[in-house]
Amino acid sequence: MKIKKIPVHSSKREELIDITSEVRQFINESNIQEGRLTLYVPHTTAAVTINENADPTVAQDIIFALNKLIPRMREFRHIEGNADAHVKSSIVGCTQEVFISNGNLLLGTWQGIFFCEFDGPRNRNVILRID
Repeated sequence: MKIKKIPVHSSKREELIDITSEVRQFINESNIQEGRLTLYVPHTTAAVTINENADPTVAQDIIFALNKLIPRMREFRHIEGNADAHVKSSIVGCTQEVFISNGNLLLGTWQGIFFCEFDGPRNRNVILRID
């Protein structure tokens, strides 16, 4: 088992940040040929997802759709004013798993791994674990 914490710095309130290259670097450094990578985001207003990273408008569309589904509203009871970010985090989720084969992530051709910021800008972390 190998574990690494990678820092993520967001610059907007809401953005999807492609962390695929950092994750691949960890896989290469680990020298693990076969296994399972778990990604975990230990924040209540952030998440992690896997989706297309070839066209940046896909990430923009995901944020747009989430904002349509869960708009920022005064009617939320959470006093900090970021209740929408908590709901988005719960819907998207704080974990993902990806298989490793022959020392490579088994992602589809167009897939990338995204840290999802819903209450930035902030300094965050993603925890990676290989089993």
